[in-house]
Amino acid sequence: MNTLDLSPRTLQTLAHTHGTPLWVMDAPTIRRQVERLRAFDAIRYAQKANPNTHVLRLMRSLGVKVDAVSRGEALRALAAGYCGGAARAPLAEAAAAEIVYTADLLDRESLDFVVQQGLVVNCGSLDMLHQLGARSPGHAVWLRLNPGFGHGHSRKTNTGGEGSKHGIWHTQLAEALAVIRATGLRLLGLHMHIGSGVDYGHLAQVGAAMLAALTVVHAAGMDVHAVSAGGGLSIPYRAGDPAVDTDHYFACWDAPRRAAEALFGHPLHLEIEPGRFLVAEAGCLLTEVRAVKRQGAVDYVLVDAGFNELMRPAMYGAHHGLRLIPADERSAGALQPTVVAGPLCESGDVFTQGEGGELRPQPLPPAVVGDLLVVDHTGAYGSAMSSNYNSRPLAAEVLVDGATARLIRRRQSVEELLALEAV
Repeated sequence: MNTLDLSPRTLQTLAHTHGTPLWVMDAPTIRRQVERLRAFDAIRYAQKANPNTHVLRLMRSLGVKVDAVSRGEALRALAAGYCGGAARAPLAEAAAAEIVYTADLLDRESLDFVVQQGLVVNCGSLDMLHQLGARSPGHAVWLRLNPGFGHGHSRKTNTGGEGSKHGIWHTQLAEALAVIRATGLRLLGLHMHIGSGVDYGHLAQVGAAMLAALTVVHAAGMDVHAVSAGGGLSIPYRAGDPAVDTDHYFACWDAPRRAAEALFGHPLHLEIEPGRFLVAEAGCLLTEVRAVKRQGAVDYVLVDAGFNELMRPAMYGAHHGLRLIPADERSAGALQPTVVAGPLCESGDVFTQGEGGELRPQPLPPAVVGDLLVVDHTGAYGSAMSSNYNSRPLAAEVLVDGATARLIRRRQSVEELLALEAV
């Protein structure tokens, strides 16, 4: 399913100008996705989906706040103009912090960093609370809870239940509250994110778990100012996949929020933490066909992008729609089942595969060397998960905004990789 309003000619021009492989991001698509979530009091971008500082600046211009899951991501947010320093603000103000640092542990450098920068911290373990409380009494914190169940399109994206490392186990909430009280931390709110994908019946279960947790907080004589719905909103990677009903999604979270407001006797700030939802459909990967061959009964098209660029198919068996842009004016031929693979010295370097590695050909017209292949919906967890495997430099990235296209990450060179080892 293609939702980008970028013509084949535009994509050809970008490839000619910047080379391939090339990441292309579309600003209007990001703006459209942000608008779909305006019912929430705050939208907090999970920047791990795409942490490019130019994307972060666009988010900030739209009033979107940011989540950081590492010191590096927090530094990116600061470089993009976001502000820290909210950890000691009144809790009502801290609830609207521009940056929240979310993790299940604090390494020593990160602990020093969040204290120095005054970043509100979303704590996913009791040890985080102990360590932060010992260093910075009065620090504002969220509690990330694991409700004992989860959801996800893959086991690897399920962030709830006992098979997940994420969050404070729900039966330890009272203990976490005791640690907060003993160390002088300030409880800001509760956060619950259980994985990717949307099942509204399951979502109602999450809302009920959040309300039960808020009831425990109230019974302990403590207060909260905010509730986070986490992220995980899906996008339709395949034609025919349902799109998220964002009004329904909001209603599923607004109901427990309102019940909790009645319990605490004051309004509660409700925020959502999308990553993929805001950027996945805004991106595509351009790659050039460099070889075509037939292996027995299987037709292969080999391109100059590999899983060092786009990891999701190899890691999750994730589906990405593919489109061929001919290099010449020839008519498209009949569609035929095609396996698309990359240049890496790995049998798993295949863009058309299932979660178990089985080949899942996609219908494409016959390709020839020099054609472009467009890999759709790569704006999330595309460039963000790129690597230098096989000593391949990171690809360039472009942001298109109407008639304007600008480079937002230059192509890395092998010489830069070698320079890191000149010690």
